Amino acid sequence: MLNTLRNALLVPEIRKRVGFVFFAFAVFVFMIHVQLPNVDQAKWQTVIASGAFYQFLGFLSGGALQKLSIIAMGITPYINASIIMQLMTVVIPQLEEMAKKGGEEGRKTISRYTRWLTIVLACVQAFSMSVAMNRSGVFYDTSWLFVAYAALSFVAGTIFLMWLGEQITDKGIGNGISLIIFVGIVLRFPSQIGQTFQLAGTGSVNYLGLILWLAIALITIVSIVFMYQGQRRIPVQQARRVVGRKMFAGRSSYIPLRLNNAGVISIIFAISILLLPQQALSWFSASGKPGIGQDIATFLQLHFSSTSIAYNVTYFLLVVIFTFFYSSIVVNTKDIADNLKKSGSFIPGIRPGDPTVQYINKILFRITAAAAVYLGLLAVLPSLQQSTGLTQLYIGSTSLLIVVGVALDSITQIEARLAMRDYRGFIKK
Repeated sequence: MLNTLRNALLVPEIRKRVGFVFFAFAVFVFMIHVQLPNVDQAKWQTVIASGAFYQFLGFLSGGALQKLSIIAMGITPYINASIIMQLMTVVIPQLEEMAKKGGEEGRKTISRYTRWLTIVLACVQAFSMSVAMNRSGVFYDTSWLFVAYAALSFVAGTIFLMWLGEQITDKGIGNGISLIIFVGIVLRFPSQIGQTFQLAGTGSVNYLGLILWLAIALITIVSIVFMYQGQRRIPVQQARRVVGRKMFAGRSSYIPLRLNNAGVISIIFAISILLLPQQALSWFSASGKPGIGQDIATFLQLHFSSTSIAYNVTYFLLVVIFTFFYSSIVVNTKDIADNLKKSGSFIPGIRPGDPTVQYINKILFRITAAAAVYLGLLAVLPSLQQSTGLTQLYIGSTSLLIVVGVALDSITQIEARLAMRDYRGFIKK
């Protein structure tokens, strides 16, 4: 990996793209500190500490929500809009045909729909958050005009991050949206590591627990790399071809099926479904008025905490279900079988058509089951560490999954650009 980065920096084009990525990171860090006015920071910190949903949004926004800056919502509405558009592409035939046969123009149209859907979701989320903050006494100015101003600022911040992510994708290296989430998580690592060693220095955590924490972190990172890089290669044989008077022998290749097709999307789905209803119900209890909403919120706080068995079992099952669901959307086995049949290729021992689809589905189910169980265990790992009492420290497994995955994808794209440059140089020679 270090050799790849060193070779990339020696190429002017790639060095320019890497420099643009770091410039965009600097702009993102600057925007984190552009705060919303008329905010009672002490009250806001109390509200964040009492709401797990706010802490989750702050995790995805790189700490911007904790400071209540204009990019407090982060890039979450764009992520939700992209997921919804992927689901609609499968459900709606017109969008599916546009994605498959529309070419570059079809992809641009779907991207435009995604942007508009992002704005709609951002408006809904920003208005809900602003009203909830106003009811909680976070704003000094409680007028509806300031609430509208705060919501408009949050929407503008999300649109700016969406534009910045697209600029990184176009002029930098890697997926811009993923890199924005990546740098937001990495920015919080130094303070978290410093707090960890500070606890160890004061005696709050013994050194045996610290060593155990480092060992668990190392094992987790290695397993994430294996899961991201792991493939199930299905052998494919190409039939012989006759062109004129010449006969070309068939070639052997393979279909690479990734072990983890869902990435971190299934975990984000699951935790959003778990935390959003609790946060919505807490808004009822924050008003101080008795009612069924306040009773349900109190019951969930008592019996459905993040360390309870019911919470972790539900979390695990949701991650498994969404992993299977998202993998079935990402990998279209019907299209794979049709493409093999059109190209005159086949899987040895398997007939073309429906038998090929069934064979690939069987393999996909097995590898997805392994990935789903792994992601489910990875999601509940912090709670398992706290409940077992092995160490007082815990691993942010979701953040590690995002950081390692984005880093591997970026390195892969750098290697692809280096290979492209080598081929161009060979052709010129």
